[in-house]
Amino acid sequence: MHPQRFKDKVMVVTGAAQGIGRGVALAAAQEGARLVLADRSPLVREVAQEAIAHGAQVVVCEVDLETWDGARELMARAIGDLGRIDILVNNVGGTIWVQPYQEYAPEQIEAEIRRSLFPTLWCCRAVLPAMIDAGGGAIVNISSVATRGIYRIPYSAAKGAVNALTASLAFEHAQDGIRVNAVATGGTEAPPRKVPRNPNPLSEQEQRWYQGIVDQTKDSSLMHRYGTIDEQVAAILFLASPAASYITGTVLPVGGGDQG
Repeated sequence: MHPQRFKDKVMVVTGAAQGIGRGVALAAAQEGARLVLADRSPLVREVAQEAIAHGAQVVVCEVDLETWDGARELMARAIGDLGRIDILVNNVGGTIWVQPYQEYAPEQIEAEIRRSLFPTLWCCRAVLPAMIDAGGGAIVNISSVATRGIYRIPYSAAKGAVNALTASLAFEHAQDGIRVNAVATGGTEAPPRKVPRNPNPLSEQEQRWYQGIVDQTKDSSLMHRYGTIDEQVAAILFLASPAASYITGTVLPVGGGDQG
């Protein structure tokens, strides 16, 4: 922890109800950030109470960030309640189905792209005017080393697009004082999701495909293990912080040596 590293900074964290997003929110709360926590699950309110217990000022926004209207509402709420946005952490995303590409139905492919690309696209678009007017800001997008992996090709494609978005936005908006980076997370140990991405139980075949992802993830990592939420949070908050003031347009793999 770095006490007061984000003192008085306004940080928007999307997908804050669970997993890495929750970890970012609680760590930033302990480091002085003023938080806007967004999720479409009401569980985000529980995280907000935890952050408040750490002394943070918190605004909660239950919103669907797969839509432009949701992203626009989030940024308007942040500016209306806290006056500005210094940092945006785009954390929404995650594989819904696990299967070889030829098994994906067209509507599943579209759903994967909506989940893992559009929230980042929309939120970057929605936050830029405020950051440009303020003369700067930091955006950290959450990508994945699964841009090179098996059984989740639509998710891989979405995260590859997040990497391209990161590089191009950084190029375009460095002149505005805005840094844009991404953390490509590797396999990460996390508690069971309270709201599963795919609520249907896995068949025996789907369980074998899922195990294939686990095995490939560990094999691809030089450390041959999953990371922890804290290990991902440390990299995300570093890129969001003044310590990374000369870093932009970078995709930082945090996958135990797996470069994605």
